[in-house]
Amino acid sequence: MGTLETPTKIRELQRALYLRSKQEPRFRFYALYDKVWRADFLAHAYALTRANDGAPGPDGMTFEDIEGAGSAVLIETLQEELRTKRYRPGPVRRVYIPKANGGERPLGIPNIRDRVVQTAAKLVLEPIFEAEFDADSFGFRPKRSAHQALTELREAIEGGMCWVLDADVTAYFDTIPHDRLMKAVARRVVDGAMLALIKSFLMAPVIDEREDNRPRRNRNGTPQGGVISPLLANIYLDLLDRNFRRHVEAGKLTGRLIRYADDFVLVASREPVCEQRWATSLLTRLGLQLHPEKTRVVDVRREEVSFLGHTMRWRHGRVYFDISRKARARIGAELRHKTRQTWQSTPDLIAELNAYIRGVRSYYKLVLRRTLAKLDHLVHGRLARWWGRKHALPGPAWSLVRAGQLWRQHGLSLEKWHTPRASRSTSVRTAP
Repeated sequence: MGTLETPTKIRELQRALYLRSKQEPRFRFYALYDKVWRADFLAHAYALTRANDGAPGPDGMTFEDIEGAGSAVLIETLQEELRTKRYRPGPVRRVYIPKANGGERPLGIPNIRDRVVQTAAKLVLEPIFEAEFDADSFGFRPKRSAHQALTELREAIEGGMCWVLDADVTAYFDTIPHDRLMKAVARRVVDGAMLALIKSFLMAPVIDEREDNRPRRNRNGTPQGGVISPLLANIYLDLLDRNFRRHVEAGKLTGRLIRYADDFVLVASREPVCEQRWATSLLTRLGLQLHPEKTRVVDVRREEVSFLGHTMRWRHGRVYFDISRKARARIGAELRHKTRQTWQSTPDLIAELNAYIRGVRSYYKLVLRRTLAKLDHLVHGRLARWWGRKHALPGPAWSLVRAGQLWRQHGLSLEKWHTPRASRSTSVRTAP
């Protein structure tokens, strides 16, 4: 949610909320709503929203439009609407993002003004729930990452938990029952105005161009793309995490449940038959279900398993990461798309590729180096073909690649895929 430094007063309040929640697990918080419409919270929420940029919502309002009139005008308007409880979220624009398997992922894009309010609400709510989230939950949380989840998973497997229940919740963000989600929030929050605000986010109408742009009410789910949706999703699946830990402590189940948002793996030292039955039953009670095609039990010593875009392979008592086939196909498709743009200038294309290469390199820093070397060759080949088409050559400009001009003269970020393997002592921090 941006990298801007949190103002001191907001940080102090968040710390106080966190400590109260940590020290008193049964305490229910009240008088939270008035923090959401505080000028400093809304101003910081706007700055975070601005830093994340993003497309306009259904009202078409852009950041440039807002700042043309002055962002202070928007903040003052929202403050007054929230203070007098006249604020109502606008509709959410639904768009579809292609997935590697040929399907599509629906995303909901709220108006910028609603993203600001959601961010302010998240600033207040997040520390309360962060204090009780499970240590093996890593998705969309402060100071946590996919790399930490993968490192913990590797250490658990190398420690003897070689059986893996590779699970995926079917259409999780679209199927969360609103009533049960609100009960999960109300377990710690008793402020009626805050609860009403959260419910208004959930109930915001959706505008889908595939349905003639007619607004329709949401009966289930929290839109992927909404600022507060990842927090709400974690609050609901925390019920899974805590229930599993209680069963392990009681000796009814074994292993570890490592979760990143709606993707989770359950690792155990024996085949997790009871654990799979338990997970299926509990998720059914939560109004959810495991994806029948994406959920399977694997002995990682004999078969590969993928998690968070990484494939795990067992070799001589150790786990090695590689880029999963789906992720590799997605990277290749993106590189092909970028290098078909022959109308771009060389500096513009190189700048675009460098940003993408740095992002991929950063995310896949745990994988085998030979895989990253193959990506070097793929980028070389795509650029040689791009240059050939751009300059109407009879074939790819292989001399450009062999001469090293791509990185010497044009500054392409090649050969830097070969980053040192990250330390296995990656720490998991537990407090904001």
